[in-house]
Amino acid sequence: MDKATSRTAPSGAADEIRAIVGPKGVIDDDALAPMLREWRGRWEGETSLAVAPASVEEVAAVVRVCAAHRLAITPQGGNTGLVGGQIPLNGEILISLRRLNRIRSVDPLDGTMTLDAGVTLAAAQAAAENVDRLFPLSIGSEGTCQVGGVISTNAGGVNVLRYGNTRELVLGLEAVTPTGDIWNGLQRLRKNNTGYDLKHLLIGGEGTLGIVTGACLRLFPRPRERATMLAALPDPEAALRLLVRSDAVSGGRVTSFELISGAAYDLCAKNVPGVRHVLAERSPWYALVEFSSGETSGLRPMVDRLLESALEACEIRDAAIAESQAQSDELWRMRHSLSEAMKPEGAQAKHDVSAPLSDVPRFLALADAGVERAAPGARVIAFGHMGDGNIHYDVLKPLGAADDAFAKQIPIIENAVYEAVDAVGGSISAEHGVGVARAAEVAARKDPAELAMMRAVKAALDPKGIMNPGKMLAPQGR
Repeated sequence: MDKATSRTAPSGAADEIRAIVGPKGVIDDDALAPMLREWRGRWEGETSLAVAPASVEEVAAVVRVCAAHRLAITPQGGNTGLVGGQIPLNGEILISLRRLNRIRSVDPLDGTMTLDAGVTLAAAQAAAENVDRLFPLSIGSEGTCQVGGVISTNAGGVNVLRYGNTRELVLGLEAVTPTGDIWNGLQRLRKNNTGYDLKHLLIGGEGTLGIVTGACLRLFPRPRERATMLAALPDPEAALRLLVRSDAVSGGRVTSFELISGAAYDLCAKNVPGVRHVLAERSPWYALVEFSSGETSGLRPMVDRLLESALEACEIRDAAIAESQAQSDELWRMRHSLSEAMKPEGAQAKHDVSAPLSDVPRFLALADAGVERAAPGARVIAFGHMGDGNIHYDVLKPLGAADDAFAKQIPIIENAVYEAVDAVGGSISAEHGVGVARAAEVAARKDPAELAMMRAVKAALDPKGIMNPGKMLAPQGR
């Protein structure tokens, strides 16, 4: 247990918190059950009290009570996280941001949008579209995940290549500190060199340094034309060459470049209704590429030229270009359904890793060899954002194997994958975060000086250790 923090609210403190949020802010048992379970079922938690404050002031008041009683807190957004950071595992007070769901302002001239942390990502995208602007962050859970959650995990998604991670999309933040103070950093400035840029401590901080309650986000011009293509590739090296060629031929108009293994595509076509193979022959690898432009025409001739040159260079075997928005949506549905496609397959070891772009093929080869040694017959499902070096490298149990037997092999498999990551100078967590799933591995692999700085920041801002304990930073001595 971190410091002297309590995980169970005494009756007096619980009554104080209930009085702050009112009857509508107390989450009852029926609504609470799904909030305590990670959507894939990997973690199931418990809480002595779950509340959904209706304002920033209520969040601050609840945190002040928790600080006074040294009660641990787990903040939660849409509960779509994949590393358990949003689950109260030891009875922590659960604070849901779902009632903080206002779009505060949208300014197309300023290119900004200010909103509450509980607004869903899809609602934020729609608010931008209503004023003919684009908020480009796009991930598979965008209909459910909340802005505060994607900020706290520094989410990436499919458009990082063109627009950057969440960190690049945030101009300012509002947050409640571990002492219950409200920090209003909702500045709309592109430049501000007046001291430490504190928002970057909270972006990707996974709720360990405070609770994000509001954000000012960057908006961009809406593309007037898009072109989506699926290319069949012989190997990941060809994908790397196609990425470089696409960027050069398009003049930097590549929005997304997704690498998908043939095994991943096959599994999606098998397990997800409505997903089908669109090319005549199966291929070991595929690239799903999207281009966008502010012009109303010109992308299609460019894509045709690109494919012609890529075929001549033997970088691709075949390709299909979406002829309509419906066809584009079909291709993207396949990509966004890959995690869903794996659920029926039983036990699996999941990895969200990154490598330098030029080393992605080498990482894949090293990881494949290591997994085969660790678990012969295991099925590798690799896919991800080739444009930024982020690969989701998942390993499924061999066909016919028992879940419990394979589960015993997962630590050995993870070590093999992480050794491949280390060999190319990569990261064991690219966009999903650390949470509870990777805390011990991060502590074991981080440079000691870097880990000491992280612990110093945590101790300075959260001296009582009440904010999401056990997440991101494993307790010392473990």
